[in-house]
Amino acid sequence: MNVQIKEENGVKLALVADAERVIFDVPSALDFMATIQYDTGCSRVAVRKEAFAKEFFILSSGLAGEILQKFVTYQFKLAVVGDYSKYTSKPLRDFIWESNRGKDIFFVSSEEEAVQKLSGA
Repeated sequence: MNVQIKEENGVKLALVADAERVIFDVPSALDFMATIQYDTGCSRVAVRKEAFAKEFFILSSGLAGEILQKFVTYQFKLAVVGDYSKYTSKPLRDFIWESNRGKDIFFVSSEEEAVQKLSGA
């Protein structure tokens, strides 16, 4: 996994540049968080949307809720970077909008926006 560490506004965060699918289910999400924490010492991470199983973006599967709950429970801030314009599902669009209003989970279009959200700028 290609991970870069960036510090912005005194906040250290990890940027995962790979588009490799690494999060398939809750156990793989927990492994991902543990790896990031161990390798970088960061509890804030930006990752490309391609790292998630396709079912993640089908809200009726329940996968997004289960995985994101683990990120919140373990106090990991997450920014998922990608193009969301192709998604037409109203529930998914509402979910993304609500997540972006919070403080822990963000769906953003660029790495720069991810850094901004994760660093609290």
